[in-house]
Amino acid sequence: MSNRQILQAMSGLMAGMFVAILAGTVVANALPRIIADLGASQSSYTWVVTSELLAMTATVPLWGKLADLFNQKLLLQLSLGLFVVGSLVAGFSQDVVTLIISRVIQGVGAGGLTALAQIVMAAIIPPRRLGKYAGIFGAVFAVGTVAGPLIGGVLVDTSWLGWRWCFFIGVPFALAGIVLLQRTLKLPTVRRQVRIDWLGAFLIVAGVCALLIWTSLAGNSFDWASWQTAALVTAGVVLLVAAVFVESRAAEPIIPLDIFRNRTVSLTTLASFFVGIAMFAGTVFLSQYFQISLGKSPTVAGLMSLPLIGGLLVSSTIAGQIISATGKWKIYLVSGAVVMTAGLGLLSTIDADTHFGLLSVYMAFMGIGVGMLMQNLVLAAQNDVPAHELGAATSVLSFFRSLGGTIGTSVLGAILANRVADEMAKGLAENGIPVAGGGGHGSAVPDMTKLPEPMKNIVEHAYGVATGDLFLIATPFAFLGLLAVLFIKEKPLKTTSGMERLAAEDAAAAVTVPAPRDGSEPGAPDTAPGAAGLRKD
Repeated sequence: MSNRQILQAMSGLMAGMFVAILAGTVVANALPRIIADLGASQSSYTWVVTSELLAMTATVPLWGKLADLFNQKLLLQLSLGLFVVGSLVAGFSQDVVTLIISRVIQGVGAGGLTALAQIVMAAIIPPRRLGKYAGIFGAVFAVGTVAGPLIGGVLVDTSWLGWRWCFFIGVPFALAGIVLLQRTLKLPTVRRQVRIDWLGAFLIVAGVCALLIWTSLAGNSFDWASWQTAALVTAGVVLLVAAVFVESRAAEPIIPLDIFRNRTVSLTTLASFFVGIAMFAGTVFLSQYFQISLGKSPTVAGLMSLPLIGGLLVSSTIAGQIISATGKWKIYLVSGAVVMTAGLGLLSTIDADTHFGLLSVYMAFMGIGVGMLMQNLVLAAQNDVPAHELGAATSVLSFFRSLGGTIGTSVLGAILANRVADEMAKGLAENGIPVAGGGGHGSAVPDMTKLPEPMKNIVEHAYGVATGDLFLIATPFAFLGLLAVLFIKEKPLKTTSGMERLAAEDAAAAVTVPAPRDGSEPGAPDTAPGAAGLRKD
């Protein structure tokens, strides 16, 4: 395919990814106002973020497997349709429970977009050329991440619009993505018998959800050492062990276990998990820090995130271009992991009095590291697996990155709530103000515009100290990601696309499998795995 054909085919993918990114970022600066408006608590703040990540994480493997079995274009359009439904429900929400349910629907759609966009890219673009286009996706990611908080801040600060439009605004982009995909994306569909491991899918989703619900509620709704913890952890472990048993025997497993025999896949999966913890957990609460600890408006908070996004945009674009030109990629994984770890370490020093100049440098470091690391982990894995495993490998990486982000966000959200409560109790005691209720677990997110000056200073200090502690906790996980990256073996990037590689693999299988004959051994195949017909959709 020519560059023009590839860009045309990617237009719908980029629109879909922009929608997914926008949904996550447009509410970032609006969440404090949304939670205060709905009268919800700090734990609800975390759940509005976590519920989408949980749904996305749990469904990514299923989307990835469906991509190996069904038409990928239709699956992309379906995921965008779910996204539209979730956005409309969120925009009309009258309470926090409805809002969280709508975020779950959005998360299911986002899971499809997250897995399928990268699978389709690998299908139409050779790994050697993929770096350049991955840089374009990095630019879309950066634009969506920059535009989201800014748009959300403006909508919240505009009295005749309000926070509900943070959800409505993504609907036109999703509908445009569905139309563009229909007009520009042409993919071959392999006609073959489909067998979906529904039992394995159920066990994986149920097991992951049990563990994620535990990490979300522990330390807030109940103690870490409690019967609820024992029940949820036991249920999660038992379900996942059963999933491994079922997957090892399924004809079409959701997550093929033998894929982890590939060293590159195993290490990039491990690195993606740690990157997810560090990246998601480190950035989800930055907007709250800007607004509560630094006292900025939602619009200004969006502008303050520009150094982080600028670093990501520049590093992902430049690294992608260089990788396509040279074919060398490991140095960018290692450098990205080092810079991201350093950035998180620097961000752990922030408090309510940190100068924005220093804060900008720290955020830029983290953005540069994430930009060099995140997309190129997927590139390394896709380059080292057979074409028929592209969907599984890509979805596994997305799954574990989202899993890390969800666990990190849940655990650190609980830590933040407890740390804020402790710091506020200490500040109130130092100022001779009695502490009401004792503990303050799950206390409401404060509306800074209504607090008296002494109380405002106490709250600002508490959130500043707590946010710095979150980055300190996230830093060791980034370092573990660096260790995983160091052991990845660099291999030359392939020069053929996923579709071309799949055709070659099918042709080779058709040649090596003997034709059926009378008296053949039991279990001998009647047709070659790739003998099924191809058609364009």
